[in-house]
Amino acid sequence: MAENTPKKSEQALEASIRTEFGKGSARRARRADLIPAVIYGHGAEALHINLPERATTRAVRGSNALLTISINGEEHLALAKEIQRDPLLQIIEHIDLLTVKRGEKVTVDVPVVLHGEAAPGAAVNQEHTTVSLEAEATHIPASVEFSIEGRKVGEHVHASDLLLPKGSTLLTDPETMLVNISEPTVQDLGEENESAEGETAEGSAAASAGDA
Repeated sequence: MAENTPKKSEQALEASIRTEFGKGSARRARRADLIPAVIYGHGAEALHINLPERATTRAVRGSNALLTISINGEEHLALAKEIQRDPLLQIIEHIDLLTVKRGEKVTVDVPVVLHGEAAPGAAVNQEHTTVSLEAEATHIPASVEFSIEGRKVGEHVHASDLLLPKGSTLLTDPETMLVNISEPTVQDLGEENESAEGETAEGSAAASAGDA
C-alpha cells in the first residue's frame, strides 16, 4: 500500500539585490555569509540577489524547496531548481530559483521512500529513487512513500503502483520498475579459498625442498 508524506511548506527568506557579478563578487558574498542567486521565469527580467547563507542552507535542505523571498518589501514565490555546491566542501555556491504562482502546475522530481521489510530471504533493489510528477507549486509532496512490508522474491513495484496525493499527476512511465524484490546474491568463495590454500602449501613445500 502506498502512502504520502506531508507536503512541503513555504520558507520565508530576506534577500538583497546583487549589483556585482563574477567570481570575485561571488567570493566576497560568500565571505559575508551570503549566497548568490537568480530568480527567473514568467517572462520577467531575471533578478540577481544575495540570500542569507545559514537560513537558506536550512531552507533548501530537501528537494524542491518552495521559498517566499522578500526583496525590498516585495515578495516573490520561487522554487529552487538548481543548487550548485562546492564539490569538496559541499557549501552552496549559487542557486537558480524559478518564479511560480499559487495554483500553477510545475514539473518536479520527487523522492520515493520505502518503508517496511520484505519477506525473509528477499533482497530489495531500488532501481529508481525518484519519480517525475506534475503538481501544484504550493502542494509539492516532500516524497512519495511505499510499503514493501512482506514483499516476496519475484515481486516488483512499478511507478503505476504509487498512490499520489490529490492534484499530482505521474509523468514517469507507469511501467517503470522502481523496486525489484530478488534473491540475495551470494558469492561462493569456497573453491577460490581452497585453490589459494593449495598454492600456498605447494609454495611452502618447494621452499623447504630448496633449503634442504
